Amino acid sequence: MNSKTIPPFHELIASTTRSAIHLEMRDTYTPNEPSFLRWKETGEVAVEEFWSDWKALVRATVTRGVTIRRARIVSEPITDFIRLEYEMTGPLNVAAGEQVRWLPRRQASDLALPGNDFWVFDDKLVRFGHFAGDGTFTEHELRDEPHVIQLCATAFEAVWERAIDHSEYKPL
Repeated sequence: MNSKTIPPFHELIASTTRSAIHLEMRDTYTPNEPSFLRWKETGEVAVEEFWSDWKALVRATVTRGVTIRRARIVSEPITDFIRLEYEMTGPLNVAAGEQVRWLPRRQASDLALPGNDFWVFDDKLVRFGHFAGDGTFTEHELRDEPHVIQLCATAFEAVWERAIDHSEYKPL
């Protein structure tokens, strides 16, 4: 698929009817993201100021019956960025209706995983996220080939099965 035809996330999730799964595998994302910079400076987790649109979108999606699951594979000890994600997960992701689990990277060594983070929508479409080495976002890629969807869905389920629910995970 041509990257110029990639619809924004809110359109992809709006067309989702059953499930959306998201696998995150990086230890750093968007190093200049405003909520991360604020947190580094003040320690404040400003969910409502920076993430209210996301929270509303997820809540509306879950309310119409879509299950949203997010799994994160993380190195331990965790990075500052992952520490912020961990602190935001309860008041943001879980409060909005997402199910979130964490898997320490050392427990993922024998899993076959795609090379990039991804979302799978209704087992019909994959949106990969591409990032530079420092975590700067570069582009999205949409794929709809059945073998790519199957690879991602299978990888996600393998991670999900081993991962620790957010309410029980205590990062190092």
